[in-house]
Amino acid sequence: MAKRDYYEVLGLQKNASEADLKKAYRRLAMKYHPDRNPGDAEAEIQFKEIKTAYEVLTDPQKRAAYDQFGHAGVDGMGGGQPGAGGFSDIFSDVFGDIFGGRRGGPGVYRGADLRYNLELSLEDAVNGTETTIRVPTWHVCEACDGKGQKGGRAPETCPTCHGHGDVRVQQGFFSIQQSCPRCGGTGSVVTDPCDSCGGQGKIKDTKDLSVRIPAGVDTGDRIRLSGEGEPGERGGPPGDLYVQIMVREHPIFVRDGEHLRCQVPISYVTAALGGELEVPTLSGRVALRVPEGTQSGKVFRVRGKGVKPVRGGPQGDLLCRVVVETPVNLTREQRELLEKLGETLDDGGERHNPQTTSWLDKARRFFEDLKF
Repeated sequence: MAKRDYYEVLGLQKNASEADLKKAYRRLAMKYHPDRNPGDAEAEIQFKEIKTAYEVLTDPQKRAAYDQFGHAGVDGMGGGQPGAGGFSDIFSDVFGDIFGGRRGGPGVYRGADLRYNLELSLEDAVNGTETTIRVPTWHVCEACDGKGQKGGRAPETCPTCHGHGDVRVQQGFFSIQQSCPRCGGTGSVVTDPCDSCGGQGKIKDTKDLSVRIPAGVDTGDRIRLSGEGEPGERGGPPGDLYVQIMVREHPIFVRDGEHLRCQVPISYVTAALGGELEVPTLSGRVALRVPEGTQSGKVFRVRGKGVKPVRGGPQGDLLCRVVVETPVNLTREQRELLEKLGETLDDGGERHNPQTTSWLDKARRFFEDLKF
């Protein structure tokens, strides 16, 4: 049977990078691996073909010969032969990162990132502020000078990995490189832990940090404080601290992007005759003119009294939705006056109640069209 083009086998173009090769091989090897396809002879053949293509194309010398001469250029170099040696090394190289493998012996470890949830008032979120937060931290144990051993002695070489930090685990034809289970990849173990820190070499504490909150932040925004996370290990850099913003619910305003919304109750008389109201904003009070005949639900826009977006753009507006409040707990005199007013309004028909008249007309036509 004729051999397929190795680039075609991996589903790649000839200009594929080493990262592309590794990604394609990982995906296809997992799909056609014999352990995932027991008894499937076709899958086993494809798996060997995929492995061979990867072997050739990740070797610079073999790839150059293959690109120039095709299969004839590599058949005599150990390539193109399913089952050739070196598979376990290739497999562990591709999948080592999945199983926590690490090559090159014990290395440095970057500190973990931390998150701090910061609750703000709407005023502080819109206008910006500066606050102090207290976060957990670690400092070097003075009793052992950060080494974890009593008396400040250096930790001993791990007897399992002999100081390399990682071990190889053989499972059939798998050879998986992973962190040493005894030392956790550090290459050393603490045999006589320090009483103060329990062998960790560091002691938990707290620290105060000043955080500047830019104007316009909203719930879900994050502020990164570089290097304020957990300290690194074996000389590694510290992680970062992410301040997660959550804005408290406001008794009057609701934020809608760059706009602020509020609901303003007005009296029956003000809605009918019109008037002027004083409404609050986050920067003071403003006068809102209500024209006569205003209906409940009408929205009035106050320009420039919203939020200046933290990522730039024009300042939003304040949107005031008026709600006409129906009078309650009426006295007998008030009730009589309203009844008289209602009679005069009903006599005016559409002139005084255009929406009611229109709705009644539509309802009447609806019932006339019904066939019972």
